[in-house]
Amino acid sequence: MRVYLVIMDETEEARKALRFAARRAQATGGAVHILALVQPQSFNAFGGVQATIEQEAQDRAEVMASSAAGNLYSESGKMPTIAVRVGEGQAVIKEYLAEHAEVAALVLGSAEEGGPGPLITHFAAHSGGLHCPLYVVPGGLEMDAIDALATDG
Repeated sequence: MRVYLVIMDETEEARKALRFAARRAQATGGAVHILALVQPQSFNAFGGVQATIEQEAQDRAEVMASSAAGNLYSESGKMPTIAVRVGEGQAVIKEYLAEHAEVAALVLGSAEEGGPGPLITHFAAHSGGLHCPLYVVPGGLEMDAIDALATDG
């Protein structure tokens, strides 16, 4: 079974990447994994305050990923696998890919304007070391164009 890994956050480009992955999974009989990243906090507050801040960040990521998964389930009838991990994005994604050899593609979304983000920049530069293809969904695509690309063979 083909598994499409999507890195999920609250951006429009992430929603478009998820749309592509979901449609592609439907077309190929595959599945979707959603990985939500929680960035480590760059400051240290007093013990209890720091723990609360970190827990709130993780809770937000879990709610966002669960909401995306629920939407995907209501459309396709298949529940994606959800993971929430704390750490620097590139390292967490590499670790996830190493743990999940079944991932057939890493799907990232690019912003409609501006340069590529840090994840696209990193994984495009290191795509030769990945065990799966890297799909970059352009931010300027409309949803119907994404659907056509994802289901076209």
